[in-house]
Amino acid sequence: MEQTVTEIAVRLVYQLAFILLASKLGGELCVRFLKIPSVLGELGAGILIGPFALGGVAMAGFGPIFPMPDAGAAGSTGIPISPELYSFSQAAAIVLLFTAGLDTNLKQFLKYAGPALLIATGGVLLPFFLGAWATVLFGFAQGFGDPRALFMGAVLTATSVGITARVLNDLRQLDSSEGVTVIAAAVVDDVLGILVLTVVVGISASGSVSLAQIGFIGAKALGFWVALTGAGILLSKPLSRLLESFRVPGAGISLSLALAFLAAGLAQSVGLAMIIGAYSIGLALSSTSLARKLQEQMAGVYHAYVPVFFVVMGMLVDISAVEGSLVFALVVTSLAIVGKLFGCGLPALATGFNFLGASRVGIGMLPRGEVALIIAGIGLAYGVIDADLFGVAILMTVATTFMSPILLVPLFRRGGSGRRREEVQAPENPS
Repeated sequence: MEQTVTEIAVRLVYQLAFILLASKLGGELCVRFLKIPSVLGELGAGILIGPFALGGVAMAGFGPIFPMPDAGAAGSTGIPISPELYSFSQAAAIVLLFTAGLDTNLKQFLKYAGPALLIATGGVLLPFFLGAWATVLFGFAQGFGDPRALFMGAVLTATSVGITARVLNDLRQLDSSEGVTVIAAAVVDDVLGILVLTVVVGISASGSVSLAQIGFIGAKALGFWVALTGAGILLSKPLSRLLESFRVPGAGISLSLALAFLAAGLAQSVGLAMIIGAYSIGLALSSTSLARKLQEQMAGVYHAYVPVFFVVMGMLVDISAVEGSLVFALVVTSLAIVGKLFGCGLPALATGFNFLGASRVGIGMLPRGEVALIIAGIGLAYGVIDADLFGVAILMTVATTFMSPILLVPLFRRGGSGRRREEVQAPENPS
């Protein structure tokens, strides 16, 4: 029976209540007892209360709190939660990356844009090759041109900046050389990932794809991001003065968030992830007088909304789907780790980072998160990969998403510069 709008709204309200409660309990457990980042508790809480676990169990007189969508909807999207809840989580992700942009040092970001391009390129090419090669080696594909091999390679190229941005923000390292490099590289990674996905989808649908099509899509995505970020930086000062001139309470934060949501929607319309548009607006405003006020005002919004994104991401995980391909899943997960560590870490060493800094960059680029799940969902929707390969992608996503914060936190807490030379400063002149 079709639900009314009121019934859908009531269910969403209940779901958000469960999510916020679970996120804080999971976060408290991790911070107080396990001494690990709270984001891991939020992800774990999502797995526990999601539709594949407790959330799929019917409650007396109510039914499952997180029911699976209709089979047709799930098959077409690959997302096992309601569109309403998923949409809310994406709005929370926009808040996360807008805040990350505000906390980023703009001069640092521009300074490391060049190294980020090289790091992102390595972080796409090596994982793609390793993923496709492993798929062929284990007999899941006939050769490197097989769409199944190409899709598994594409899944490994993804980088979800949301996890790393959260960890860097908690550690107050967003404006460090490694922090801004990882964020910038993740943006470029998103553009390169679009190109890879375009090629794979084109080959799977028609057997071929034209270079002109690839070039057009890549130029459109990259051009939009450069134009949006550039325009935001050029207009940031007058825009800041305009927003500060409003006398209505809360106008600054409301209108800034409106710009972030607008940019996110525009980014999605040209093929980029929504969070990239939100980050660009936050980055543009980061050097203005309004930024400090926004950072203080966004704190409450951040802690209330952002955990929803991570809990929902945990809900997408179905551990049981990988049972039949466990060995292959473990190999793919290992290659996913190696691909980012070396694909991003070696270019980082070549662009002035020392071993510590290169390790931070490589591990910062490790989590695949929702980006890999979306790519895998597209493959499932096109009928290119089956449930077993989709389960492999899920396990790889879960493992890399959980590992990144665990490894990244001690690397930053040990202190020390991540650069070979530039942090060494001459002593001040005593006169």
